[in-house]
Amino acid sequence: MSEASTLATGWFSPNPDKAWVEKFFLLYSPVWMASMAIVMLTGKHSSWSDAALLLHAAATALPVLLVPLWHTIKEGKQPWWRSYGVKANLYLLVFGFFGNYIGSEYFFDVLGMVYRFENATTTLDSAMVGSGKQSVPLIMYAYTHVYFMTYHATANLVLRRLLRSKIPGRRALFPVFVLIVGYAWAWAETKAMANPLMAENFYYQHMDRMLAFGSAIYATYFLASFPFWTFLDESPQRPWTLLETTAAALSASMLTMYMLEIAAKAVGAI
Repeated sequence: MSEASTLATGWFSPNPDKAWVEKFFLLYSPVWMASMAIVMLTGKHSSWSDAALLLHAAATALPVLLVPLWHTIKEGKQPWWRSYGVKANLYLLVFGFFGNYIGSEYFFDVLGMVYRFENATTTLDSAMVGSGKQSVPLIMYAYTHVYFMTYHATANLVLRRLLRSKIPGRRALFPVFVLIVGYAWAWAETKAMANPLMAENFYYQHMDRMLAFGSAIYATYFLASFPFWTFLDESPQRPWTLLETTAAALSASMLTMYMLEIAAKAVGAI
């Protein structure tokens, strides 16, 4: 698709590099979803060894990192470290690390999430935040990367389409749309993951309250992140640096922590 037609549709970025990566992210989304569904349907998440789980997690996440990088090197139009694919993955790695290392403790202690992956023995989580009663399997860092990739890519399309529309007050509606898309994905992930196929390994203590209220709290991740992500390399004339990308991801992480703290004070445990 040419740059002119991309602009005309209003869905994809005017930056050809970013538009290509967005399309790949969208095409890859049903692939990783199918892979996760097969693992759950066959019960492999309960029977595989830690090494097998880590291999599957890596195989699921690596295409998100490697395919955009391969495309940039193949095109040869810019150094690989200036490409949108590298910066998009850097952002997701930083923000996803926060979500697992720090944010999971909030999900355990406040939202009532329970992990029981006894065969996933390689773990990584905060020693200073949370009660420490549960651990975060390392596989979740890789899976979160692809989850967040899809959530952020689809948010880009919706928010860009809004900003390019002729809707009166569209800029004022921007945070509303951010919250709607974020809540939709938070609710969908909660419903999809906490299912009967994984009831022995993953569940919420109060599923009804988590879907209704906890999903809104989870959506604060995206309320903080989507606005930064939307403008990452959006203009081909003003690409972000790696430092700016990292700073944006860290800022989104800190904003998320503040909003989770406010929610914990206001609502308490779900």
